[in-house]
Amino acid sequence: MTPKDRLLAENIYLFLAALFITSLVVSNLIFQKFFYWHPVEWSIMGSRLFELSVGILPYPITFLITDLISEIYGRKKANLVVVAGIFASFFSMGIILLADYVPAIANSPVDDATFERVFSLSPLAVLASMMAYLFAQFIDIRLYHFWKKLTHGKQLWLRNNLSTFSSQFIDTFTVIGLLCLFGVLPWDLFWGLLISGFVFKVLVAALDTPFLYFFVGLFRKRFNLEAGEELDLSTQ
Repeated sequence: MTPKDRLLAENIYLFLAALFITSLVVSNLIFQKFFYWHPVEWSIMGSRLFELSVGILPYPITFLITDLISEIYGRKKANLVVVAGIFASFFSMGIILLADYVPAIANSPVDDATFERVFSLSPLAVLASMMAYLFAQFIDIRLYHFWKKLTHGKQLWLRNNLSTFSSQFIDTFTVIGLLCLFGVLPWDLFWGLLISGFVFKVLVAALDTPFLYFFVGLFRKRFNLEAGEELDLSTQ
């Protein structure tokens, strides 16, 4: 790899990591708002399908990015992004706790009660999300490389979807279960939110497969990579 190509590959990795971390942190900050996506009027176990937290909207992006990094940069670089995301999430919560502790002045556009109402549950959400996230992302990366090795770097769609489907179920089950356990959500919403969240994530994961093919194709063409070949950014 030429120095110019190496610099380009490092810069792209940096921006992918930034996208990943931003999506993760934002999903933890906005999770308290729920919406109903209703392409069809379906209900499962007494709950409407696709009653979802808005925090789910940026979260699938994180799995697309880790799959892309896994494919092009390898398992170690994907794991590094996951660890950086954990650090960024806990750091952001520390800032929010500090901001909540500092009293608002009389003419502040946002008073203490409003700020606390919006952000008071965020630390619990981050704790639940991070525990689920740890399980899901590391399992996603491990399964992705398991299928990549098994298929000898071929059938990109297979490893993308099988790894993401499995990890998304673990993530959804864990985070909703912990939020119910912590009292953030009532238990009677558990199955409805679990099924809605998982089905939504599966649909998004299936839809992002063409994008993964597109970006992987760009990388392979630009850096002359064979199917299954990874960029080596280790120090020469």
